Amino acid sequence: MLRVATLSASLASALALMASAAMAEEIKVGVSPGEHAEIMEEVAKVAAPMGLDIDVVEFSDYVIPNTALADGDIEANSFQHVPYLENQMKDRGFELVVVGNTITTPMGIYSDKIDDLANLEDGAKVAIPNDPTNGGRALLLLQDLGLITLAEGTGLVPSPLDIEDNPKGLKFLELDAAQLPRTLADAEIAIINTNYAIASGLSPKDDSIAMEKADSPYVNVIVVRKGDEDQPWVKTLVEAYHSDEVKAFIDDSYHGAVITSW
Repeated sequence: MLRVATLSASLASALALMASAAMAEEIKVGVSPGEHAEIMEEVAKVAAPMGLDIDVVEFSDYVIPNTALADGDIEANSFQHVPYLENQMKDRGFELVVVGNTITTPMGIYSDKIDDLANLEDGAKVAIPNDPTNGGRALLLLQDLGLITLAEGTGLVPSPLDIEDNPKGLKFLELDAAQLPRTLADAEIAIINTNYAIASGLSPKDDSIAMEKADSPYVNVIVVRKGDEDQPWVKTLVEAYHSDEVKAFIDDSYHGAVITSW
């Protein structure tokens, strides 16, 4: 009799798990390669027992994830900072909203030719991202390091046209952010977003010759379509991302190259 009861209990438990799995809500979350994809895979593990099945979808550039979200191909994305999102919404008319902070990834300067910016020669080629916000971010980093001076009032999206003082006569190559690691053979320095640096095998801690300050305004965020922000799965997604398990994964995996921002 006890054996029958035990089998019945096991069957009931199995059926409950199957029912829970069947009831799990499924969403697609767009990410860029590198740490955003790796972290979201961990978030998916945390979210699964909470009834949320996350399909992590990688995109190779910074434009398509917002287009895919606006078009309804995915339910959320996690790859961008607020200045970039605001610029995308302004330029492309996307109706998107931020539902939670994620990480900060300080932008770094890399070189195969010098190991100190003091050795940067006059007329050196400098590769920077070609999108307005990350390109502007790179220029602001160069200004912070004393290599250029930007015109007042350019805010967070200056372009090379806004450079007022360029004492070394630096020459700027504006390229797709994902291609920047490949320019190290041609440019004296390249200013690369952390996710693309890591994806190419560069270590922000060991290989960069300069890094953005940790208190930059470029906190990354989770974004959904306007109108979806109050959906129950959004709360679950954010809670899973902000879990102790995910924070521990970030701290253990990136050793300060990626900083939690919640």
